[in-house]
Amino acid sequence: MSPGAVTAVTDQAARAGKLVRDRIPEIIRRDGWEPIMRIAGEDEYRHCLHAKLREELDEYFADENPGELADLIEVCFAAAAVQGVSRSDLLAMAERKREQCGGFDDRIVWLGNTAPGN
Repeated sequence: MSPGAVTAVTDQAARAGKLVRDRIPEIIRRDGWEPIMRIAGEDEYRHCLHAKLREELDEYFADENPGELADLIEVCFAAAAVQGVSRSDLLAMAERKREQCGGFDDRIVWLGNTAPGN
């Protein structure tokens, strides 16, 4: 399809849209297209972030590409920012949790507990 051609977009897709990274419109323009976009309001943005988290996680599950994990981290940073948590604060929270409870390096699978004295 030529850059000037109109793409087929359903009314539902046009209304719903898809949250994309900030430079995607610039990249689309560089490729000779004109993006159709809008800016989400606060409530819609939260909803879009939740949908994007699911999307990126599903993409990682589909092919286990580490690049999808990088996308997932970026969405986590955005979701944290909505709650007033900076990237550095979120990373510090993760480090504190790691110090307190450990990571997942030892591959421990918890099966439950037994009562004391059994």
